[in-house]
Amino acid sequence: MPVSKAQQRATSKYKKSHYDRLEMQVPKGEKEIITEHATEYDGTLNKFLNRAVREAMERDKNNY
Repeated sequence: MPVSKAQQRATSKYKKSHYDRLEMQVPKGEKEIITEHATEYDGTLNKFLNRAVREAMERDKNNY
């Protein structure tokens, strides 16, 4: 079922008010490898990256 333009606008407005965006650059070919891994273990690239960042931050806290 196609999403209406009004629904697209509402979703966009919600995301803009509730989320910040980060941009990341990786060497050519790495994106596909990371995406495949993320899909297999976390379901989505976004979930995987959020988990990876949180785990790294926790490790950093415990090591310093």
